Order: sequence, then structure tokens, then C-alpha cells
Amino acid sequence: MGHAAKLPDQKPERRRHRVYVTRNTEYHFRDGFCIAVRDRRTGDFLPGHLAVKRRLHGGLKFFPNGAIVPNPGEPRAGEALYFAADGRDLVTSPVETIARPPKTIVEAYPEPALAPGETLPPR
Repeated sequence: MGHAAKLPDQKPERRRHRVYVTRNTEYHFRDGFCIAVRDRRTGDFLPGHLAVKRRLHGGLKFFPNGAIVPNPGEPRAGEALYFAADGRDLVTSPVETIARPPKTIVEAYPEPALAPGETLPPR
């Protein structure tokens, strides 16, 4: 999830935050790391969610015939988010929309608990 990706005749992407919305959950990212997960029904952040502090590795497209096609790039609507880490892979339900979170939500992100020596990208 490079924030400096550039297409011909376009300026580099400078925005660092993105939110992937599934049926029940919002996954909030900064520079490719999940920094917050929020329940869509209650609006509550879920600090203990397995996705928090994990890097997004791409998307998975599931087909009715059982086939699964990986997408190692930016996940698209209709694909599940895929997180891989230490044998505890996480696959979400399909993404419905991808958006930029409003500043008020970004400012409300909870500070994650960090292990000693662990750091996250700055806001």
C-alpha cells in the first residue's frame, strides 16, 4: 500500500489514511498498517481485534465455484482483506466500499497498546 504511487500524468498519492468497509466492520489503515477496527453497528472501536497493528497483504477474490484468486496489490471492492502474520492469517468478509476517513474519525483513533520497542508510523 504505497502512499507515493504515481500513475502517468498524476501527482503522487499523499493521503495516508484509508478505510475498507465490510458488512459489519470498518478497517482503518495508515501507511498500509491497520491502526483501528470499528464496529459499524455500534460505532465502537475494537482495540483487541486481530487486524490491529497488522500489515495488509492484499485481497482475496472468492468465486461461486470455490476458486480463490489472490490479489497482492490494493484490495478492491468485492475482495476479502488478507492479513498474514506468524501463522495467524486473517481473512475478512468481502469489502463493500473503500474510502478516506473523515478527519474527525482519524482524530478519534484509539492509541494501540505497543509491545516494548514496537512502533507504528506517525500520524
